[in-house]
Amino acid sequence: MAGHVDERDRDATGGLTRRRALQVLAAGAAGAAALPAAACVDGREAGTPGAEDAAALPGATSGGNPRAAGTPTDPDLVSPVVWWDLALTEDELATLAALCDVIIPEDEHSPGAAALGAHAFIDEWVSAPYDGNRNDLTLVRGGLVWLHIESSERFGGRFTDLALAQKHAICDDICWVENAAPEYRVAARFFDRVRDLTSTAFWTTAEGMADLGFVGNRPMPRFDGPPPEVLERLGLA
Repeated sequence: MAGHVDERDRDATGGLTRRRALQVLAAGAAGAAALPAAACVDGREAGTPGAEDAAALPGATSGGNPRAAGTPTDPDLVSPVVWWDLALTEDELATLAALCDVIIPEDEHSPGAAALGAHAFIDEWVSAPYDGNRNDLTLVRGGLVWLHIESSERFGGRFTDLALAQKHAICDDICWVENAAPEYRVAARFFDRVRDLTSTAFWTTAEGMADLGFVGNRPMPRFDGPPPEVLERLGLA
């Protein structure tokens, strides 16, 4: 853990939510939350200060756009590369993985969020060298410290070692910012961000899409449009 963070008064903290509510949010989380424009702007367009550094990166191509195909702002999605060092420690990742599994646990339909790498996705996200992502690193890292302290004070152990009911007892106090008691509202902000990032990570995997019942992104010999009962319900029949 980041031992330099001061107890509970840090401006970042921790929490949880329920699977079905998350599924309702998944469609928006998988798109809008996946890549907020403000979070990933580095200001290094071609011809501006810093563009030379981008052009010199491995995989960068010459031509009109020095960052085309295989650079931090134009990644190669076939053979992806993380262009920055990851920030979270092993202890922080273990706590984050446990929290991700409280948010989206394993069930009869799919693995839990941690088994699909949600905590690793969050590590990559908060480690990115952009202002919005750095702010998320402060929020997430401080929240993990809060979660450790709260677990120790309530139950005498680390969050990763608590029984599921004990984890829920903590997370139930911070699962929604609007409903959190004043002393838990900062912690609820932390959980709110982790919930969104966990949802994005989980429901953009093949297993997560199957859990949602998403049937797109696959070849079809024909498409007959929405079924009549759907059109009727929408008043379009």
